[in-house]
Amino acid sequence: MSAALVAGLLAGYGIAIPVGAVGTYLVVLTARTGLKIGAYAALGVATADGLYAFIAVLGGSRLVPVIQPIAVPLRWASVVVLLGLAVHIGITGIRNFRASAKAEVTQPMAIGPLKAFVSLLGITLLNPATVVYFAALVLGSGDMAAATGAEHVVFVLAAFVASASWQLFLAGGGAVLGKALTGRRGRLVTALASSALITALGLRLLW
Repeated sequence: MSAALVAGLLAGYGIAIPVGAVGTYLVVLTARTGLKIGAYAALGVATADGLYAFIAVLGGSRLVPVIQPIAVPLRWASVVVLLGLAVHIGITGIRNFRASAKAEVTQPMAIGPLKAFVSLLGITLLNPATVVYFAALVLGSGDMAAATGAEHVVFVLAAFVASASWQLFLAGGGAVLGKALTGRRGRLVTALASSALITALGLRLLW
């Protein structure tokens, strides 16, 4: 059981720690909306990782032929969503900068906790590499391939906890960033920088 726990923690951190477009958006979202919204968004990402870990331990080798035919459309869908987010962040930053300082303060980014959770869950689920990653780990480990049902549950829960802890850490960083950059110019610079970074990371998925 302890082996399944360690394997799940390592798998969760392994997929979560590399900060890509989703992680960048999580930080920016928290900076602009606050820690509460960021926490819900972080749990959305972690839930997607947990679901894919669950699918991997159930599906095993049957996953690869299912994912391969739709990997390219999923990748394109992910790129489109990320580019849409980048454009939205950039336009919102410019619009807020042009508005008066009072209007900027009283008009925060309009997104609720549930929408933040569902949005980040959906964006993360669009990434077929996540399920392939977990499937490869399960198949590549003799211990996990022959594990019991209880050990599979421990593996999935540990992967979820690891991913959640890292995503909440990123959200906390976004909350600190939001407090530090409250001026009109600071918000504009971070909005445009994050828009450019998410665009680059999204386009990178095509290669």
